[in-house]
Amino acid sequence: MVKAGDGYKDIPIGGLILDAGNAKDYNTGGWRTKRPVLDKERCINCHLCWAFCPDIAILSEDGVVSDQIDYDHCKGCGICANECPVNAIEMVKE
Repeated sequence: MVKAGDGYKDIPIGGLILDAGNAKDYNTGGWRTKRPVLDKERCINCHLCWAFCPDIAILSEDGVVSDQIDYDHCKGCGICANECPVNAIEMVKE
């Protein structure tokens, strides 16, 4: 990660992921044009949305998919909605 005071030679080339598991360090929610909304009545708790989310935005508590989505990290890609076998996630315009 670039720190204040780093010179241009210290900045990594764009597009590189230098540390594994660092998605939580970057709030990407500001990129979103659509947000996922989970319908808990339709959800069968299969966790496919959680498993496929590239940004750790689908939350699971005690083995149950939470009705809360981490919108600070969700960039609205729609993978969760696409993978849901019962269409419990709808992508709605911001």
